[in-house]
Amino acid sequence: GGGEDRERPHQPESGRAGRLRRAVQNQETHAAEQADEGILREAELTLNPPEGIVAGPMNEENFFEWEALIMGPEDTCFEFGVFPAILSFPLDYPLSPPKMRFTCEMFHPNIYPDGRVCISILHAPGDDPMGYESSAERWSPVQSVEKILLSVVSMLAEPNDESGANVDASKMWRDDREQFCRVARQLAQKSLGL
Repeated sequence: GGGEDRERPHQPESGRAGRLRRAVQNQETHAAEQADEGILREAELTLNPPEGIVAGPMNEENFFEWEALIMGPEDTCFEFGVFPAILSFPLDYPLSPPKMRFTCEMFHPNIYPDGRVCISILHAPGDDPMGYESSAERWSPVQSVEKILLSVVSMLAEPNDESGANVDASKMWRDDREQFCRVARQLAQKSLGL
């Protein structure tokens, strides 16, 4: 007796529940394939990167996680630094934006203390519930990883002190620019292991 159940081949689910489950799996697979295609197109960025930026998938098995190295822009407090970051793509990319997080210590009005980057282009499409950003500034599927990274370089050069991702950095940027630059330069040196 007891061995009969183990040898019976698995029957596919029938009925409504089975059809629904298969439809959801097919939809998830299709969405992941579309995201893969979009991310693969973006991977061309690794062949011809803009100056001061290096970015690409962390490994060949996972195109949804990218590493980026961003050089501090010239003539700014972050000059000479090399700042590593991770880009994490959602399954519904390019409909939704990736998330970006610096993996080194950063002190900047638009970067949370945990490294998450807070700029308009990384915010979900549509209207800003707070009313600060126009929908044109926010993410849309026509944006690209290159545009995100160039926006981050601009953000390093010209912080938006109204963002409030890092309140202390915003306050120092506004009230004591010299001290802000001292802190930023120290972090730039630290990013190089100096």
